[in-house]
Amino acid sequence: MKKRATKVLQEEEILCCCEYVNRLGERSHVAACCCDCEDLDDTCDRFLKREPQKPEYLSQLSEVLADRIRVPWFWGGARKVDLSVIPPLVLLPVLLHLAALHFLLGMVVLTALPGLVLWYYYFTHRKKGRTLFFLSLALFSLGYMYYLFITEVLPSGDVGLVQVAMVTAGVILTLVALGLTKREPGIVRPNQESVHSTVTYYSPLPDRDPALNGGRQDVTMTVANRAGSSEQVESSELKESSRRNWCPVCRVVRPPRAGHCRICGVCVLRLDHHCVWINSCVGQANHRSFLLTLILFLLTSLYGISLVLQSVCPKQHLFTALLYCPGVYDQYSTALCFTCAWYSSIVTGGLLHLLVVQVINISYNVTEREARVALRDKTARSAYWGLVVDTGVYSRGFRGNWAEFMTMGEKLNPPFPAPTDLCLAGSRHTRKM
Repeated sequence: MKKRATKVLQEEEILCCCEYVNRLGERSHVAACCCDCEDLDDTCDRFLKREPQKPEYLSQLSEVLADRIRVPWFWGGARKVDLSVIPPLVLLPVLLHLAALHFLLGMVVLTALPGLVLWYYYFTHRKKGRTLFFLSLALFSLGYMYYLFITEVLPSGDVGLVQVAMVTAGVILTLVALGLTKREPGIVRPNQESVHSTVTYYSPLPDRDPALNGGRQDVTMTVANRAGSSEQVESSELKESSRRNWCPVCRVVRPPRAGHCRICGVCVLRLDHHCVWINSCVGQANHRSFLLTLILFLLTSLYGISLVLQSVCPKQHLFTALLYCPGVYDQYSTALCFTCAWYSSIVTGGLLHLLVVQVINISYNVTEREARVALRDKTARSAYWGLVVDTGVYSRGFRGNWAEFMTMGEKLNPPFPAPTDLCLAGSRHTRKM
């Protein structure tokens, strides 16, 4: 076994920047991406013969394409590229340049683009799959708007160096805050220090299918539980609460307000929601940085939009320039900047709504997940068409709620029920038998 592992390690070390090991375990090269593609040949042959495509052929073709689209890397061979990253890099500049050709084209494109993004969101959300499409679209939109600002607006002479420095600082701070948000949302992990042995019993948990694993349940038994299990039984409500918070997927006991994300496949402390724009969950560890990212992005976007409108529509008031800017389509460069200002305004409006919802939820000490569950079960007080949701469970007043939110990152390892609480009833049942 050691010789085999050493051999595989040596093969990986000698891979050049354009080589990689494909999904079949064979060594390949990025230049051979169109070679030996039997699945593609068979699919094209069926298309030319007007024969129906089999689902397994299409899935195999997508797997081959996903495996062969790679970029050269300096070490470890070529890296695989997620296919969901590519559409924003191609569609966004093409559609924006197309919208700048005529006013009517601009209306069609700026109406269809948000609809396309929403359709893709509901399509991926229904399948509960991870995708980098939205993160790629957000990053590329930010970078592309900044590129057009430097190449189109700055040469016109209407923007000073101080204003460019402020926009640049806003973009950099937004990316830094996004990097902090992407680190970790606060994943619930079992307490490995107290794990000593395991006990098998035949009393299945309420949210576990008894047919799985033959009705057997393997749970953890700690040292403290072995020393005196009867002394740790405080009440039946505690045991029922522990069973209710048991996650059969992650096999951990969730603390209060924690939740399981079916997209990420993990349990997150104080789970708020899974944000597709960052391709990660928003939880106890990154909720503050997520709010900071929204604020920085909105401030930078609003300031950049105002500078662009002042440059392309200097004779119009700032609040009416988006709706009425005569002569803006006389030159292609000004039309492109005006179109990008409209696109940025649409994105800014969507994120502004998200920020307002976040601020209201924090003020009432309610997470987005808790608000959805409360509205579904009709156990909360809602107002303004569901924008304000007050469950009244964790609220400590306006100041207390914000104080808890600003300090919750310091409590990433709160005491929560150990797995022993779940096996007390099972162990007692086992002893009786």
